Amino acid sequence: MRRTSCLAIIFFLVLTAVWGQEKVYLWKNVHSMRNERSCFYVYAPEKEADVHAAVIICPGGSYHHLGMKHEGHEVAAWFTERGYHAFVLKYRVAMDGYHHPAMIQDFQRTMQLVRENAAAYDIDTGRVGAIGFSAGGHLVTMAGAFGNQNFLKELGIETDVSLKPDFVIPVYPVVSMEKPYAHHWSQISLLGRSASEETKHLFSMECQMKSGMPPVFLLACKDDKTVDYRNSVDLDQALTQAGVSHEFIFRETGGHGFGMNYGWGDTLYSWLKKLYH
Repeated sequence: MRRTSCLAIIFFLVLTAVWGQEKVYLWKNVHSMRNERSCFYVYAPEKEADVHAAVIICPGGSYHHLGMKHEGHEVAAWFTERGYHAFVLKYRVAMDGYHHPAMIQDFQRTMQLVRENAAAYDIDTGRVGAIGFSAGGHLVTMAGAFGNQNFLKELGIETDVSLKPDFVIPVYPVVSMEKPYAHHWSQISLLGRSASEETKHLFSMECQMKSGMPPVFLLACKDDKTVDYRNSVDLDQALTQAGVSHEFIFRETGGHGFGMNYGWGDTLYSWLKKLYH
């Protein structure tokens, strides 16, 4: 019995190290949402490395499920090593019966809580960005494009803090919800099976880039077999036409779903240092 207890304690400590220091439920104090289990995991950098900036991390999974490990917790470790606070978001997905606006509400609620508690986290409220992978890339791009629209309002939530990220990092992202490059599974998971063409156009991010979009770091690979790389090419062109500050890293190989692997993080870190160092 004693050995079992010791093993349980060790297992708990390992999980704490891997899954973050704190787990925050987004809707705990919102009466109408009290049964929702969306949450984020908090990772803090070593004090001496702290740059007082933060990133909300949105894993991919076609808006159907979430790749929490390699596109979430491992990404948080990369950021904290470089002095960033990281918040890994476990947002609602279609596998559990959710569609829009659940995903953007979870993102905006996270942004609200992070900024409202910035002093406790020791971060600058003007240095809170977002990184997303695949469908998560669509989510963070949408968060930038629609950042002036409060999707929490219908839940009775008002806030004085900005819900828009200060920078956006879409990695091999889903971008379009329209033919010919739409990722069909992500489209259905986000918008449902009966979405109108008008709705698909509205949520095609290449059609929503405006001058108020925050700086963007975009990454895609030509040999991506899951999400057509032309999603990112179209987004790059739209960002350029809108005059949005951005960097587009386009690689011949790498495929899809590689998270922070394959060395591209060095280029990202250089870009981040230009913003906040």
